[in-house]
Amino acid sequence: MQQPIRILQLFTILNRGGAETNVMNYYRKLDRTKFQFDFIVHRQEKGAYEDEITSLGGKIYRLPAFNPLKIKNYKKQIALFFNQHSYPIIHGNCSELGIYIYQEAKKRKTPVVIAHAHNATDGWNLKTPFRWYYKKRMLPFINTYFTCGDEAALWLFGAKNAQKSFTMPNAIDSSLFAFNTEKALAMKQKLDAVSTKNFIHVGRFNKQKNHEFLIAVFYELLKLDSNQKLFLVGEGELKQAIETKVAQLGISNNVIFLGLRSDVNELLQAMDVYLFPSLFEGLPVSLVEAQASGIHCFISDGIPKEAILIPENVTVIALKQTAVAWANKINLQPTFDKKNVMQAIIDKGYDINKNIKILEAKYSELLQKNQ
Repeated sequence: MQQPIRILQLFTILNRGGAETNVMNYYRKLDRTKFQFDFIVHRQEKGAYEDEITSLGGKIYRLPAFNPLKIKNYKKQIALFFNQHSYPIIHGNCSELGIYIYQEAKKRKTPVVIAHAHNATDGWNLKTPFRWYYKKRMLPFINTYFTCGDEAALWLFGAKNAQKSFTMPNAIDSSLFAFNTEKALAMKQKLDAVSTKNFIHVGRFNKQKNHEFLIAVFYELLKLDSNQKLFLVGEGELKQAIETKVAQLGISNNVIFLGLRSDVNELLQAMDVYLFPSLFEGLPVSLVEAQASGIHCFISDGIPKEAILIPENVTVIALKQTAVAWANKINLQPTFDKKNVMQAIIDKGYDINKNIKILEAKYSELLQKNQ
């Protein structure tokens, strides 16, 4: 019996982030008689998806964290890994930080080396010069460009190479998110949220997701109507600071921290509004999921327009607007009746059942072209 082609996916950690969730959506639907995913991660702690990966037949390998001050040891560990393992396709999902794996893969004549752009620019910070340096240096070592959207490709690959990118949509199983009245009521009862207006945000607690402003907006919304709740899904380095802020504002009864969840599709059933004031994004899986659930989404202008799949369900508000202005605009929104928008998501090309066939065909095409 012919063995499946094994593809090595590169990540930092396999938690419920956007890039990880996207790859897992594809992995679950993958024809594993033809292709199988294995994973390299750069954290010693166990990620949320690891048990599921091993149950699907995937292998997980660990490298030390990428540290510019310890590159010599890091490169040594990569070489040791490739002494023991060989893959026809390497699919990098950690942006420019895959540079030394790409470099070693090219040295070993790996047929297909993919860098996948998942995010847009994060503005200027102390890491920016290093990120620019590494993303320029990695280009000679890769031969395939993948992206979730135009802005992400432009940032990681530059204008010329972005035009060559294959778009792998942040697709979902839309049937899991289709609005259902009975499921909505059941989840509202679980959350003690039957009689409240319910807001939700799904995302890691970091600077990009702009939680501090999110809380400021919700605080202003509560001044207009106290019968509202905000549910926050995720973990991250800023979570404790946000919990402290919520307590200081005296709104702990209205803001519920749900942590990492595997049932976001069910949680969304109980919600009325998705709040997403990110400073920047590539093309966020969580926003695709929110739109697929049929709820109204209020998003920042830091999010690419191509992420708006159901325009009548999305309102864009500028980041330069104050929290009061955001709250007033949200509060003025007319009563919004949720409906099943599954077919619209399929028509936009974001349903996983069609996209997995496209990805499998792309992997096959790349192997034929580069072997």
